Amino acid sequence: MRSRYSAYVLGLIDYLVATWHPSTAPGDLELQPVKWLGLEVRHAASSGDVGVVEFVARCKISGRAERMHELSRFVREQGRWYYIDGQVPQES
Repeated sequence: MRSRYSAYVLGLIDYLVATWHPSTAPGDLELQPVKWLGLEVRHAASSGDVGVVEFVARCKISGRAERMHELSRFVREQGRWYYIDGQVPQES
């Protein structure tokens, strides 16, 4: 998760696509202009070759503060972790 966040910060589209599982990867990936401010990993767990990471990423878009809260799913294949998808967790 941290490496993918860093790739977003640095605009490394090739890395993001390479770490996205082929079954859910977008054909083309275009990054919007975003100033990333920080990442907080709230929870990470794995069971065998399946993992989940809950995180909050802070950023500024067009000068406005935003936060992205996601529960991301990953799968490990041949020793490498791949991003599957994410969803916004329900706030309690």
